[in-house]
Amino acid sequence: MTTTTTTEVSGRTVALGRAAQQLDLKRGEFELAVQLGHVRTTREDLSARPRVPQEEIERIRSAEGFPEALRERVRVVGTAEASQLLDVPAHRFTRLARGGHFTPVKCYLNRYRAVVWLYLAEEVTDLALRYPELLTDRQLPKETLVRLGAGEDRRPRNWRGRRAAMLLRQTEDPWERAAGIAAALDPAHLSEVVTDPYERAYLSRLRPEAIRVGPDSPAAREVIERLQLAQDLDEVLWYRMDLAQHLSIARSTRPAPRPEKERPAFAAVGAARPVHVPAPTSPPGQVEGKQSEPTGRPLGPVGVERVQPRAGRGRLRRGLARLRRPRAAARSATTTP
Repeated sequence: MTTTTTTEVSGRTVALGRAAQQLDLKRGEFELAVQLGHVRTTREDLSARPRVPQEEIERIRSAEGFPEALRERVRVVGTAEASQLLDVPAHRFTRLARGGHFTPVKCYLNRYRAVVWLYLAEEVTDLALRYPELLTDRQLPKETLVRLGAGEDRRPRNWRGRRAAMLLRQTEDPWERAAGIAAALDPAHLSEVVTDPYERAYLSRLRPEAIRVGPDSPAAREVIERLQLAQDLDEVLWYRMDLAQHLSIARSTRPAPRPEKERPAFAAVGAARPVHVPAPTSPPGQVEGKQSEPTGRPLGPVGVERVQPRAGRGRLRRGLARLRRPRAAARSATTTP
């Protein structure tokens, strides 16, 4: 299986755009060739962009039938062209695709924001050769008729499964593989499987790039984002179980990155205080550690009485009486006759 390696790059490599030119492929054809594993890419680490080894380009160019054979392997067709290849009415091909017999490989939105599905021409013709009864029998298979009668459309589900397989094929890093599976789950299901917020943030950072569709508008992006999420209960359960397995492998390889632990500010302040200073006792939100300036007289028990909350009136009178006596004594001691 052709994969994207994240080991140290050996030999000369070229950028993706340059590789597409050397392989005589358009941008969309080259991207599909990479996703299907026909072109191997490599990179030094997760933060680097993929590149194509020069030896891989030379291998493909030296293959028999290049470049027509490679272009035929990545050629996609819509419903009209696919029905012409199979020599069947377009509505019959649509019913077969809705029933799950043909798996889309790409999609885009037209100007009416309707999803247009594209299929590999090679797969369309191959399935017709293996199952000719799908095209010739007047009656479709019973299972297909049941799905169509229930209004089920298997194309989005099959496309999501295929996209997940292509994402797994493009990397060997366990966290990136887990992120490819997590892309099919909505935030609610994802948080239930991945309870650690740091792991969810790491998966979000490694999330594969969103597919490019047209027209580029918020409404169109919303349609595509919803299309990438699993819908049916059994489909959601499958992605949850698959994500749990990939996540277990990723955790055993390396933990998700976490920010460095910072020492709390109050710890540094406490370390700078003298040892004999008692710990603060005021409730949260009040400023601690601020000492009063010397006033020239000692702070006697009067001060303690004044700061007590809800003191009684008799208690307050005794405190005031004691407050007057020290002041009078101080004046008599310092005043000259």
